[in-house]
Amino acid sequence: MPHRIVVLGAGYTGAIAAGRLAKRLRREDVAITLVNAEPDFVERVRMHQLAVGQNLKSRPFSDMFAGTGVELRLAKVTGVDVDRKTVALIDANGAGLIAPGSGAEELAYDTLVYALGSGWNAQGVPGTAEHAYEIASRPGALRLRERLARLDAGQTVVVVGGGLTGLEAATEIAEARPDLDVALAARGGLGDWLSPKGREHLRKIFGKRGITVHEHTAVTGVEADRVATAGGMAIPATVTVWTTGFTVHTIAKATALEVTGTGQIVVDRTMRSVSHPDVYAVGDAAMAIGPGDKPLRMSCASGTPTAWQAADAIAARLTGGKLPNAPIRYFNQCISLGRKEGLIQYVTADDRAVQAVLTGRLAAVYKELVCKTAAWGVANPTLGLPTRRRRVTGDRAEAGSAVKAVA
Repeated sequence: MPHRIVVLGAGYTGAIAAGRLAKRLRREDVAITLVNAEPDFVERVRMHQLAVGQNLKSRPFSDMFAGTGVELRLAKVTGVDVDRKTVALIDANGAGLIAPGSGAEELAYDTLVYALGSGWNAQGVPGTAEHAYEIASRPGALRLRERLARLDAGQTVVVVGGGLTGLEAATEIAEARPDLDVALAARGGLGDWLSPKGREHLRKIFGKRGITVHEHTAVTGVEADRVATAGGMAIPATVTVWTTGFTVHTIAKATALEVTGTGQIVVDRTMRSVSHPDVYAVGDAAMAIGPGDKPLRMSCASGTPTAWQAADAIAARLTGGKLPNAPIRYFNQCISLGRKEGLIQYVTADDRAVQAVLTGRLAAVYKELVCKTAAWGVANPTLGLPTRRRRVTGDRAEAGSAVKAVA
C-alpha cells in the first residue's frame, strides 16, 4: 500500500509542498492528495489589485498538477483527528459532510501537511464583521471590488492598519480611484519599522496620492459611515477596509496538536509538529522559529521556504536521505505603492530594516518580478532544477516516529 500524504490547503505553501513531494518521491510508493476548496491557485499577494478592478491570470490546478501524480480533492476541511489520522471534509459545494467518528467516509493519512493558512483578523473590534471589508481572501477582495465600483467621486475610503497590506491597499485604491478621498488609520507611525529613507519615500508617495494619514490612531469601532477611535475622533468612511493582521484557522486548535495561544502549530526546524511526528505545518499555520530566535512572521517570504523545508524533510525521512538544514532568513520587504511606484526595504536575516532601500519605478518592477516569481515557484516547486524521485524505504507506516530521535 502506498504511503498516504495529505496536504490541506493549496495556497503558496500547500501547493509548493505537494508539488515538491511529487518531484522527490516515486509515484508508485506514495499517494499525494491535495485538499482545497477552490479549483485554481489564488495569488494572495495581489488581492489589493483584484479589489480595484484589475483582472488576474487564471492558474487552474488541473493544469498545474497535470502528470505529477498529485490528486486534487475539491473540499473544505472541517476537522482533523490526529489520533486516528483522519481528516473531516465537506464538499466544496457545501454538501456531503464527512466527519471523523461518524462512521461515514473519511480521508485517512500516514503523513499530514497542514497548510490551511490564515484569514483576516477583526481583532474583536465592534462593527468590523458587519461593516468592514477585507482583502485577505479572493471572495473578500471581490466583495470590495464591487463596492468600490459603486462609489461616487468624493466619497471616503478608510484603510485601517498600517502594515504591508494596509500600505498596498491604500496606495492601490488611491491610484486607481483618484476621485475618492482615501485615508489610512495606523496604530503606530507611518511605516515606523522602515529605515529613515524608507519612511521618507512612503510619506512622499502618500502625499503625492493625496492619502490622509491618521498616525497613532487606534480604531475602536466601525459603523456604516465612519470609524471611531480611542481618542474620541470619528473618521468619515463610506467604505472601511480592514487590514490589521491575520489570524489562523481554528481547526488546529481543536485537535490534540501542540499549538500556541493563537492556534499556530508548534514545529521543529523541519516544520514537523513537536507533539505529533506524522504532522507537518507550513506557512502561516506554523509557529516556526527563524534567525535571532524570533518567530517567522506571516508572509509569503516566510511561507515558501517552510514548504521547501517540510517537503524535503518528509522525503528524506521516507527515503532514508539527509535531512535539510537550510536556514530560513529574510532579505527584503517588498511593498507595491500602486502600479508605478514601489519600495524595497532591505533587512537583516531576522527582518530588521537596514539603511538600504530601492524606490520608484524600479522598485515597482522589482516587486512585480517577485510576485511573478512566487507564482511561477508554485508551478515549479523545485525551481526548475533537475530532481530524482527516490524510493520509499523501511516501514513507511512508522516513517514519522521512527526518526524522531534524530530530528
